[in-house]
Amino acid sequence: MRDLRRYLVLKYIQYLVLPSSNALITLLGLLGSLYTILILKSPSISYKSTAVFISYIAKADTLVFVSIVSKMIMEPFDVKIVSAAFTTALWQNFLTANTHICCLLLTCVTFEALLISIFSVESRHIRTVKYARRTSNMIYTVVIAECIIFQMEDFQEPFGFNSQYVLLLHFCYRASSLLRSLSYSIGLSLRIINVYIYYKIFFNVSNRSRLKTK
Repeated sequence: MRDLRRYLVLKYIQYLVLPSSNALITLLGLLGSLYTILILKSPSISYKSTAVFISYIAKADTLVFVSIVSKMIMEPFDVKIVSAAFTTALWQNFLTANTHICCLLLTCVTFEALLISIFSVESRHIRTVKYARRTSNMIYTVVIAECIIFQMEDFQEPFGFNSQYVLLLHFCYRASSLLRSLSYSIGLSLRIINVYIYYKIFFNVSNRSRLKTK
């Protein structure tokens, strides 16, 4: 569990502290995710709701791995399956999906820590593996849908504006513009929420310690 805590700290730094991830942090994140997936397969690990969220965070790094590897293969050999703009957008959307999934799942871990700290007994019925999996799958579904909308912007060139898909493409273009404008605000809100919750947890634990010493 100590290694899992270290992994969570690394992910908090990568997604909720640093304004943008660099190559070193990304590499450490990928290695940490691989190590975490191996740890979670160990029978000695108690597979509770927190472990479910951590496993989904680790699996989300598969998107980063696929993006990096495909870029390393396709760019040097000039492999062109589709247009360069479409491929570049796809790589970027993989990274976007990874970031959004991890930020939301880390926030779930933070909320769970708050429930354990303040409403331990009352929240026991919702802090289950079943609900953690449902929440994680819902986050994956929403984020993948978001990135599909982003990707549809690059279908305008192959289909053309006179095609039967023009209304769908126009909707995706408008929706993607709205989603991109909201991304920064949502990301900033998640950072503030996580900091506030851990601040709340810290003072709650401190107050309990003082009461015990009296």
